Amino acid sequence: MKTIFVTALILIMFIGSGCGSRPTTDASEMASQQAGAGTSELVFREYEHSFGKVIEGEKVGYVFEYENRGTDDLVITSAITSCGCTVPKYDTKPIAPGGKGNLEVIFDTSGRNGMQTKTITVKSNASTPVLFLKITADVVPNNNE
Repeated sequence: MKTIFVTALILIMFIGSGCGSRPTTDASEMASQQAGAGTSELVFREYEHSFGKVIEGEKVGYVFEYENRGTDDLVITSAITSCGCTVPKYDTKPIAPGGKGNLEVIFDTSGRNGMQTKTITVKSNASTPVLFLKITADVVPNNNE
C-alpha cells in the first residue's frame, strides 16, 4: 500500500510540474509574443479585387493596402497563395500602431482560361491572426498567337 501511495505521489508531482510549460514553435505565436501579445489589429482597405477580363499570358498585379489599428506593433508572418501562379510580396518589418503597409499580388495568367479565383492567406500577430484576401480574373484566349 505504501508503495502505491509513493508511486501515485511521484506521478502527481511529475505531471503537475509540466503543466503550462510547452515550447513555443509557431512563428505567428512567437511574433505575437515579440510584438506585444497580439494586440495589433490588421485591417485591409479591401479584401477582394477583380482584374476583370485579362488576356491569357498577361501578368497582372494589385496592391492590397492595410493598416495597424491596434496598440502594439503588427508583424505579418506569412502570405500564402492557393496557386503557384500567384506571388505575394509584403512588408516584413513591424508596422507601428496607426502605420500602414502593402501586400502586392502578381497573378500570371499563362496557361489559364476562364474565370479564375485565387486566395491569399495572411497570417500575423494580430487579434485576428488569419485573414483571407481574394483576387479574380476572367482570362480570355490570346487571339494573336
